[in-house]
Amino acid sequence: MGNLRLFVACVAIWGSTWLAIKFQLGHVAPEASVLYRFLLASILLFAYCLARNLRLLAFTASQHAWIALQGVFMFSVSYIFVYYAEEHVVSGLVAVGYSASPLLGMFGVRLAFGTPITRAVAMGSLLGIAGIAIVFWPQFAQIQGGGDTATGAFFTVLAVLTSTVGSLVAQRNAHRQLPLWQTMAFGMLYGSVFSLVVALALGKPLGFEATPGYLGSLLYLAILGSIIAFGGYLTLLKRVGTAVAGYIGVMVPIVALVLSAAFESFTFTLLTWAGIGVSVAGNVIILRRR
Repeated sequence: MGNLRLFVACVAIWGSTWLAIKFQLGHVAPEASVLYRFLLASILLFAYCLARNLRLLAFTASQHAWIALQGVFMFSVSYIFVYYAEEHVVSGLVAVGYSASPLLGMFGVRLAFGTPITRAVAMGSLLGIAGIAIVFWPQFAQIQGGGDTATGAFFTVLAVLTSTVGSLVAQRNAHRQLPLWQTMAFGMLYGSVFSLVVALALGKPLGFEATPGYLGSLLYLAILGSIIAFGGYLTLLKRVGTAVAGYIGVMVPIVALVLSAAFESFTFTLLTWAGIGVSVAGNVIILRRR
């Protein structure tokens, strides 16, 4: 698939996962939900690799260590923090936090790889973040200060930071020519094992909710939200780098906003349309061909 199609697919899928995660909250511990999601995705990826005769035992111990590091940050810790955050604040606030991913990605690749920050990428990212902030400004005005909001904001920051670290490690692995699907399979396996360790260390129960809502959201998050979306994202990461691929995080909240209007009675206002316009302008600047 071309870069534009991969970008649109990732935005559409991840934009809908915010709604799917709501069905995961409740009786099952966040660590357990993240464990089930990425363990199922890992099993399906290993089956795919075997069916395609892709080599699974060709990694060195050092490569496994880097894949495990990617798995811990990208497929475990960051998502556990997302679940924690959504237990305390509205999902829109978490989505706004993730819109800062491209800006953090720019500084990250600058520090880790010495990649220069172009003026177009910087301007597009700032416009995207500004647009998302405008979209959710009425929501910010309704949030009352307090311990619950502060806790949710704290976990949102942790989720964004750990996700950015995972993306940087993933880009490092891509630069070392590690194969995509095998790396994802092992990375998600390592991530699910780490989620299990966290759950046991915190004394969280490994319960399961056999309801249509939980099972349906689990399958959606594992197959589309994990395998398909992460496959597209990591492919973009390899082709165009962290800064541009990370701009997915700016556009995802807009899709989440549309779904919220359809299923959660969100009302579009003048600020909503203005914010979307600013974000789209940033999108055009950062993705246009020279």
